[in-house]
Amino acid sequence: MKVITICGSIKFIEEMKYLAEKLELENNCVLSVIYPTKNKECYTEEEIHFLQKGHLKRIDISDAIFVVNKNGYIEEAVREEIEYAKRKNKKIIYLED
Repeated sequence: MKVITICGSIKFIEEMKYLAEKLELENNCVLSVIYPTKNKECYTEEEIHFLQKGHLKRIDISDAIFVVNKNGYIEEAVREEIEYAKRKNKKIIYLED
């Protein structure tokens, strides 16, 4: 069993939910993003920092990250997560090549 963190744009939230379940059913432990309950503008800088810090911690304890790059789309925050995972020698799995 591998521990895998889902990374991707919130615009693909439904795809991330589906893929998290699929990966779990393939005998993986999946760590997912925190799904926002309000618009990004409604979060304070400190709250955004805590959410980002938590996501990087999920990457730290993972064996791999799964990048939901639907239609090749990878936003800047996800690019930073990919680079972080590479520095931590994590396996990078992409939805699309």
